[in-house]
Amino acid sequence: MVATLHDVARLAGVSIKTVSNVVNDYPHVRPSTRERVAAAIAELDYQPNRSARSLRSGRSGVISLAVPELRLPYFAELADEVIRAAEDRGLVVLIEQTNRDPRRELDLLSSSRLGGVDGLLFSPLGLGQEDAERVQIETPLVLLGERIFSPAVDHVTMKNVEAAKAATEYLLARGRRRIAVVGCHPGEVIGSAGLRTRGYTQAMEEAGLPVDRRLLGVAELWHRREGAAAVQGLIDAGIDFDAVFAFNDTLALGAMHALILAGRRVPDDVAVMGFDNSDEGFYSQPTLTTVDPGRRQIAEEAVDALVRRIGDRTLPAQQIEVDFSIVERAST
Repeated sequence: MVATLHDVARLAGVSIKTVSNVVNDYPHVRPSTRERVAAAIAELDYQPNRSARSLRSGRSGVISLAVPELRLPYFAELADEVIRAAEDRGLVVLIEQTNRDPRRELDLLSSSRLGGVDGLLFSPLGLGQEDAERVQIETPLVLLGERIFSPAVDHVTMKNVEAAKAATEYLLARGRRRIAVVGCHPGEVIGSAGLRTRGYTQAMEEAGLPVDRRLLGVAELWHRREGAAAVQGLIDAGIDFDAVFAFNDTLALGAMHALILAGRRVPDDVAVMGFDNSDEGFYSQPTLTTVDPGRRQIAEEAVDALVRRIGDRTLPAQQIEVDFSIVERAST
């Protein structure tokens, strides 16, 4: 038999109203009573009626996460972290994929689908500063990624410039001087590629080393194939390099594949550094040194920011940057 509100109230020795107050997280419930009701809910495996709660509160208990592509490990693992963080706060997550298409990203912001969720976590890649007004929507919104919009919108991001600079400095400290980068987007200023290129350039210039434009490997998409192609292009052109800093782990794995096929030893001949600390880098051969951009903290901060925004839409917008770290493994 499915447990009911009456069953929980009877087991906890409280009124149905008290159980309802606990289920709906009303603050004015004594801690001891809340614990007793929570224990009864757990024992009976009581599942609240979300539809009824939605009608009473005007909230669905559902949020949406929109990411460019789940094929990339970073976004798949970010989605996993967001789901975990949301579940801890009693929320369900719906996931949408925009395929890096600015039209799909703009369509999402005006979609009627948002009427069925309490808020949106949104990681756009196709939008630019000219779209700043379009992201100021009625639905509570928290942006993930680069700060490309006005400060009127909640935003959680990583320290792209600082992290890329630290990654390059790490390679320089190990005696590497001809450091190629993979993942550049020529002309991009704001965006992951542009910001990470800036961090790399800063580190090279502060070390008194020239930035050889031939070492800036272009990769419009950040997949293995593009990483392998960029490194193979350097090899075919006879360009000397002793390290590769790839702008995500997927590019780095493609780069290592090309190096090994070409008879280059990693890390003896060429050190390889990635970015994202995705799970697959731990199992590559050799294992991949990478930048951990704070993905779990990004998910936690983003969900918390969205919960705050859902609770009070008049709060001033927040701009949150999370910390990063270097994860050292065998590829360097």
